[in-house]
Amino acid sequence: MIRVFEEPDRPQPRLDRDANNGMGIATGGIQATTEGLQFNCLAHNTLRGAAGASILNGELLAEQGYI
Repeated sequence: MIRVFEEPDRPQPRLDRDANNGMGIATGGIQATTEGLQFNCLAHNTLRGAAGASILNGELLAEQGYI
């Protein structure tokens, strides 16, 4: 569902927008800051819109015990 890239220049829209056939989320550039974590996140909005991704993320957080 979520693919984490170690490379500092990823995710890139042309390369990573179709992760898991457009249903996945690509993230990278993760850095610790004084405020917490900073990262880039990329999703295919046509296939994985904001509402669908929010529901999926909420289900994942509930499953992992965060909420």
